[in-house]
Amino acid sequence: MKSFSFLIALITLSLTATAQTQKPMLYGSNWMAITGKPMAATAGAMTFQSGGNAVDAACAMLAATCTMWDTLSWGGETQVLIYNPKTKKVIAINALGVAPTGATTEFFKSKGYDFPPEYGPLAATTPGTPGGLIYMLIHYGTLSLEKVLAPAMQMAAGYAIEAQAANSMERGKALIKQWPYSKKVFLPHLGEKREAPEGGEIFVQKDLLQTLAKMVNAEREALKKGKSRKEALMAAYDRFYKGDIAQEFVRGSKEQGGLITMQDLANWKPIEEEPLMVNYKGIEAYKLKQWTQGPVLLQALNILENFDLKAMGYNSSKYIHTVYQAMNMAFADRDFYYGDPYALPAEPMKGLLSKDYAKQRAALIRVDKNDAHVGPGNPYPFENKNNPYINLLKTRGFEMDSTKRNFAPVHDLGNNSLKADYEDRLWRGTTSIEAADKEGWVVSVTPSGGWLPACIAGNTGIGMSQRMQSFVLDSALNPFNVVAPGKRPRVTLSPSLFLKDGKPFLSAAVQGGDTQDQNLLQFFLNVAEFGMPVQKATEAANFNTNQLWLSLGGTKSSDRAPKPGQILLNRNTSETVRAELKKMGYDLSFAERTSGPINAIYFDWKHGSLWGGSSNHGEDYGIGW
Repeated sequence: MKSFSFLIALITLSLTATAQTQKPMLYGSNWMAITGKPMAATAGAMTFQSGGNAVDAACAMLAATCTMWDTLSWGGETQVLIYNPKTKKVIAINALGVAPTGATTEFFKSKGYDFPPEYGPLAATTPGTPGGLIYMLIHYGTLSLEKVLAPAMQMAAGYAIEAQAANSMERGKALIKQWPYSKKVFLPHLGEKREAPEGGEIFVQKDLLQTLAKMVNAEREALKKGKSRKEALMAAYDRFYKGDIAQEFVRGSKEQGGLITMQDLANWKPIEEEPLMVNYKGIEAYKLKQWTQGPVLLQALNILENFDLKAMGYNSSKYIHTVYQAMNMAFADRDFYYGDPYALPAEPMKGLLSKDYAKQRAALIRVDKNDAHVGPGNPYPFENKNNPYINLLKTRGFEMDSTKRNFAPVHDLGNNSLKADYEDRLWRGTTSIEAADKEGWVVSVTPSGGWLPACIAGNTGIGMSQRMQSFVLDSALNPFNVVAPGKRPRVTLSPSLFLKDGKPFLSAAVQGGDTQDQNLLQFFLNVAEFGMPVQKATEAANFNTNQLWLSLGGTKSSDRAPKPGQILLNRNTSETVRAELKKMGYDLSFAERTSGPINAIYFDWKHGSLWGGSSNHGEDYGIGW
């Protein structure tokens, strides 16, 4: 049976390696622009053609996607990895908003919540995307804000809205009608049978256009006064975070019950960071710090380095089982140890990313069955420290001695939410942006927040973030991610950059909440272990684990609790693999597409060209030249 299974795996890999992709590979020698919306990819192409570099193009795509709603808007957050060809270093930009004044555990618990709410003004952190975009332009871009925002401003003046976004407005109109400024923008046909725009209708956003124009005018006036490019960009920044835009944003938020103050906006700033990195078989994998779930991918790679994955065969039962177990271990650590690195307590990241810690975790993987009781490990000895949370873990229901785990932790079972609701929370929101140019600049972005149905703050046209829901109110769930004013929630947003021989190898990002680093891990292994071209790797069948705490959706613990052993597989999974996984204790579900949607760029140094991949999962689109 084992030899037969291995033969099936080899046949599957062979078919996968030769099968035609549903979308063509993108090729370019000058630049590559890929994102979640065709019109936004066009904005990136326009920016490249007007002389911008990859950072300028990424900012233009970011502005355009924010103007198109659906998966994000201007009041959300932006997470960025940039390869700087001048320094040959990868840098990270943290443009995640913070919890506002008054956002305490006591406040939310007094309203009956187990987590902060998922919609409305109380779900909002401070806006991060405008500040993150301007920071990128100041330090790494070449164009003015006026040029970069030109496509988004044209769209705000009126563009043919995509059916997906228009239908989201119609589906969410019951919530939208609770917020007067959202109702004004999203429901132009109030009182008719269909109150939202139709697909293809010209969608006009006068308030947003005015807000973007105010920022551009601030830049323009500063330049007229002889200010430098940086000073002019900062004038636009200050008008958003300290000037009349901020005043209207705060007024509109408070009118609808929000907590954000002028001081909250003025105090917030984007942060440039050094990313986290691990080396996997000679390839350097870079992720954002533990304020995201990015280190999950790094931890999983460290664990999987202890196995011969290629010999197992692509998506064989043994391969699926091994990767699933590694992901579960990494997510268990994420759920308990990740949080804002700029707030105490300090997360044990040195231990979590230790190769020796990974070997210890890898040794716990059983070859014959799923471990429904896997919990956080103990990384502190790998930092030569004692774990201060041993008693908290025991209270949560975890026994640190894995040989004694013969029960399911009390927090981690008993999810009674409907399957459709659960999967919506698992995949919710976000888009991805990939850009590269012949000078060597590479940008990978996973922006999000303010998705439909969004609460708009006053007459700004700015949809507020919903990222507060990623905090916890119970330290037994995660002592590092308890809500507090001025603190960043631990988010799912997670771009990736990979270097090989000191040069860019792959750039990739994906939307999809808690599935992001699951899909990105498998995408990377598809290329690094199984030699798939980048487009094929974006379309290849992945699998998802539900054995983790959801980061989004619901206000009760039962809405987010893990589902041990649940696995989402591609419908083409063979009956042999299905049967073997069932014997290992897995609860199987299936979908037609389980690949992403992943957007990625591969760097062909032999020919000096860029190869773009954009999966067949959604509306994602790329343009190369």
